[in-house]
Amino acid sequence: MKSTGRPAGSGPAVAGRPAGAAVRRTLRTLAGLPPCRWAQARLARSGVGGRTMVIAVPYLWLLLFFLVPFVIVLKISFSETQIAMPPYQPLLEWAGERLSDLRLNVNPGNFLYLFEDSLYLLAFVNSLQVAAVSTMAALLIGYPLAYAIARADARWRGILLMLVILPFWTSFLLRVYAWIGILKNNGLLNNLLIWLGVIDRPIVMLQTDFATYLGIVYCYLPFMVMPLYANLEKMDLTLLEAAEDLGCRPLRAFASITLPLSLPGIVAGCMLVFIPAVGEYVIPALLGPADSLMIGKVLWTEFFNNRDWPVASAVAIALLLILVAPIMYFQRVQGRQAGADA
Repeated sequence: MKSTGRPAGSGPAVAGRPAGAAVRRTLRTLAGLPPCRWAQARLARSGVGGRTMVIAVPYLWLLLFFLVPFVIVLKISFSETQIAMPPYQPLLEWAGERLSDLRLNVNPGNFLYLFEDSLYLLAFVNSLQVAAVSTMAALLIGYPLAYAIARADARWRGILLMLVILPFWTSFLLRVYAWIGILKNNGLLNNLLIWLGVIDRPIVMLQTDFATYLGIVYCYLPFMVMPLYANLEKMDLTLLEAAEDLGCRPLRAFASITLPLSLPGIVAGCMLVFIPAVGEYVIPALLGPADSLMIGKVLWTEFFNNRDWPVASAVAIALLLILVAPIMYFQRVQGRQAGADA
């Protein structure tokens, strides 16, 4: 067999040279093209380096996928509804050909309408209640689970964490539809309870508030477990050993040491569960009762059924403000604590 003249495992050869040389030659060719030379010259003259460009990537992402859509929705929320496509008047409208004919159409009444109609207030209150109960249930289940994973043997932690995130490998809709097959009257759970003799007739579990809470907790439980595990896993266990040496009971040591130190993980997990649960639409629509009033369902109805985009945009902006306020407060408290610790 003829030797290639290069060590084994060095990769395929291109014209007698390693593949890496071909890649570097291609990159040099691309860098020599006029558009790339022009971009490099402009960046050099402006004093923008590679590190600045890397830092700018997440800000560009936020600009394109958060700030721009937010500005568009905010603009629609101050417009008037009209029978057209899109179904709202533009904020700036030319009434003639001169600059003085520029007319500003601002309608703050969309936000006032949210407080005048009890439908929106009830939807907000009900959504906040469902999200709060689901978050507390996820915390009660997720905290012991995260604590057990953090205290497990190192060789088992990876497997246990994989089991936690395993549901993310399947579609969100498939996971919700699976609960329909489990909770319906002739479903798996009712048949199991009848077979065990616990009940003699099926229990109505589907299309109930219980099914809504169960679906939300199941779908968002990993968002609670992961930040809690990250916080508990790096905790200094010598503090608990010192408390035990001083005669502190395990329950008191947990309440005095573990729980306070895990508060950042608790808050982060609650935020990650509460925020998407407030605007949840799919789970209440598929598992909850038909008359459930959730803000996600109201948004869907206003956008696609009533085609009242200005009011729907006002609902979305109000929901965003409700969710942003506790986040900003938490960040401010965290900043003060960090400054005090420093």
